[in-house]
Amino acid sequence: MFFWHKNSNPPINGYQLNLPQKTKSMKTFILTLVILLTVIVTQAQSRSAHSASYTTALGVKVWDGAGISLKHFFNERNAGELIAYFWHDGFRLTGLYEIHGPISGASGLQWYVGPGLHVGAYGDGHHHSDGDEFDHHSHASLGIDGVIGLDYKFNGAPINLSLDWQPSFEFAEGHGFIGSWGGLGIRYTF
Repeated sequence: MFFWHKNSNPPINGYQLNLPQKTKSMKTFILTLVILLTVIVTQAQSRSAHSASYTTALGVKVWDGAGISLKHFFNERNAGELIAYFWHDGFRLTGLYEIHGPISGASGLQWYVGPGLHVGAYGDGHHHSDGDEFDHHSHASLGIDGVIGLDYKFNGAPINLSLDWQPSFEFAEGHGFIGSWGGLGIRYTF
């Protein structure tokens, strides 16, 4: 909540914005958090930019829709990836466990394969024959996923690309096997 007082020092157009103490403390906390995260990301980025491997990457995944992708390596061969897709008037949150292996003679290039799960809520709709009314139907989904793909980390740059296929099976009525998920991932590594 903001409090405006006339003739406060120093005045701005005759008025001064006085923030409650809680708001000032929150601003200090947020500024400290931003500085801390900047230092952590800068340090991690300098290690990631000069190698053909990375620990964590954040970016987008595109194909039939778009999503935000966060990938983290638990060790040299095993990673987890969370993808929040926005698609068909809804969303799908997918979690994947990926097992990676190097491709001989191609520094920075790896294959990966693994299982996963997803949950989502989608909308679909249609216009009536007269074209004036629109029915909107939505449904929730839960399913299992698989993934197979390629992952490439540019040596000397904090960029990672991936290309994969994510077949899935949804346990919602009328859905079953879906083979159209996957896509091109572009991520910033740190």
